Amino acid sequence: MPSEKLRWETLEALKNSPKGKICFDPYWSERGEHILSGCPETLSLSPQSGLVLERLASRPLQRGFLSSSPETCSPGPSEDVPASVSSSGSFQESRSRASAPSKTEWEQAAGEDAKDETPEPASPPAISLLSPRAMEMAGRIVRFEEEHREKAKLALRLRQEMQEQMVLAVASAESEQLKRFEELMELKQRQEFQTMRDMMDRETKESMGRQEKLKEEQRHRMKILNLRLREAEQQRLREAELEKQRQAEGRDRLRSLNTVQEEILQLNQLLEPSASSSSSYTTRGNQLCSQVSEVVRKTTEGEFPSVDDMAVAERALHHMRALIRLTQEEAARLREEAQREQEQEEQRRTQAELQAQQEAQKKAAQSAKEKAQRRGLQNSADDATLRWYRGLQEAAAGAVQSFQQLSSPQDSQTKKLKLELQKAATIPVSQISSNSGSQLREIFDKIDRLLSGRAVASAGRAASTSTSQHPQALGFVSYKLAEKFVKQGEEEVASHYEAAFPIAVVASGVWELHPQVGDFILAHLHKKCPYAVPHYPPMKDGTPVEEYQRILGYRVDESGVEGQDSFLKRMSGMIRLYAAIILLRWPYSKQGSTPHGLNHGWRWLAQMLNMEPLADVTATLLFDFLEVCGSALMKQYQSQFWKLLLLLKEEYLPRIEAVTSTGQMGSIIRLKRFLETSLQSRQIAEPKGQLSPGFWRS
Repeated sequence: MPSEKLRWETLEALKNSPKGKICFDPYWSERGEHILSGCPETLSLSPQSGLVLERLASRPLQRGFLSSSPETCSPGPSEDVPASVSSSGSFQESRSRASAPSKTEWEQAAGEDAKDETPEPASPPAISLLSPRAMEMAGRIVRFEEEHREKAKLALRLRQEMQEQMVLAVASAESEQLKRFEELMELKQRQEFQTMRDMMDRETKESMGRQEKLKEEQRHRMKILNLRLREAEQQRLREAELEKQRQAEGRDRLRSLNTVQEEILQLNQLLEPSASSSSSYTTRGNQLCSQVSEVVRKTTEGEFPSVDDMAVAERALHHMRALIRLTQEEAARLREEAQREQEQEEQRRTQAELQAQQEAQKKAAQSAKEKAQRRGLQNSADDATLRWYRGLQEAAAGAVQSFQQLSSPQDSQTKKLKLELQKAATIPVSQISSNSGSQLREIFDKIDRLLSGRAVASAGRAASTSTSQHPQALGFVSYKLAEKFVKQGEEEVASHYEAAFPIAVVASGVWELHPQVGDFILAHLHKKCPYAVPHYPPMKDGTPVEEYQRILGYRVDESGVEGQDSFLKRMSGMIRLYAAIILLRWPYSKQGSTPHGLNHGWRWLAQMLNMEPLADVTATLLFDFLEVCGSALMKQYQSQFWKLLLLLKEEYLPRIEAVTSTGQMGSIIRLKRFLETSLQSRQIAEPKGQLSPGFWRS
């Protein structure tokens, strides 16, 4: 048939073509060869092969195949093989894949050919046309090999990447390890350098320490040497001082020995034979004088008496004194015997002498009064002062009678009220001090409330006390309050002069608001200290001595009359309190004038200078009054005050000295020094302890 003939012609043409001389070896894969290893050149289909295949695909082919043996490479008949588009496509695909082998495969094939020493002769290419199934299988084999090759390449690439990563990781680790090693080496170098520097510093310090130690040892040796030199010098000075001291002690002993000799000779003169002393005493005295003369004789040779010599002399003096004491006792015994003989006669004349003495005292008092009047001085205050004094005493006595029922209660309730009122009046006065102005104002307000009839808290009780609870309570409280003020001056101010100012300023404020309290203060003050009037109470006929001493201000009890020092101390305290009351005024007062101001101080001072002075009392009280109130009187009366002080110094002070004994001159000396200082400087200092303006802000 024409078509079959055409097909064989085509196949023959393909067989004879260079590209058709391909030999197919199905065992190439088992030998590890490439599928185109036997092909001398790159295989490719002609451009006209597509047309042939299209024409072949347009009609069915008979089963058969075209094969050529590798020996002859000639075409021959074969079995019919059905041809289809798929087989031709598979063949075309396999040819296209086989036509482009990689360079690596060709190089491997060339390498393998080069290895054979006797290469086989090249066989002519052979082409075989397989069935579609075989072609499909061959294509699948080719694809599988390609996939396997791609997987191998991918695995190789992954392994290369992993290897590169491992190399990078190892390189990084090695770099870090190298860096750590370099840091370690640098650290070791620094440590070695620091160790070397520390060792050098330590050696330097040790060398410096050794140098300092050597210097210290040198200084110590020099110090010891200087100390030894100083000790030697001090030893020399001590020896010289001891020598001087021995000389001085020797001279002192010599003077003492001379004094002993002088005294023992004087005592020996008292032992001259007389009717009151026996000859044995005289003989013993001569023996003692001889002992002392023997000791003195040793000193004429230029030596000082020793301690033993002084002991002998002092023992002789002691015996001489004992001997004199014996003679005096014997003389006293004789005098006592004579005195006993005169006692009865003196007792008989006692009554007559007492009577005569009373008459003499009256005459002396009368003559002294007349003499004082002639001299211009008085023995007592003037009539106006006495009337004022007696009026205050009578008012105080009348007040006592007015609250007699409360002061001497009969029932327990009144007694309890009396105690509460007395505590309410006296306890605040006891609490007065110069600690702070606010505390002083609280005390004043409490006293003012009590005297104004308002309730005040009782000590230790929740209930309050008021003067409105009893009709006699106000007079009783005023009297007791004034008595407590004066008692504080008698006791507290007498011990601490500075305490007069806080007590006086509270008393002045209470006096200004409640004048009755001020009258009671004066009455109590005049009764305990009549010199505050001033008034010297005379001794009336029939008045016992103890009672008269009480009138003068002395304390008299079972043990007797108090001492003069205690008496003057109490009088000074009360006069200082009186002067402070005259000086001070309650700072929160709203009234214009003081209740008892400086005019009363001037009157007291002038009245004191118009009266005859008393020994020890007048000088003490004048000094106390002027020390407290002098500065204020100076500012108030100026030239008149200086005239008064000049009169006191030139005329009145000699009168005080005339009536004062030798043992009572202390008060006069203080007053005289005060007057001289004040008149010379024309200034009197402010009293110590006076409350300053800043005190009231505390």
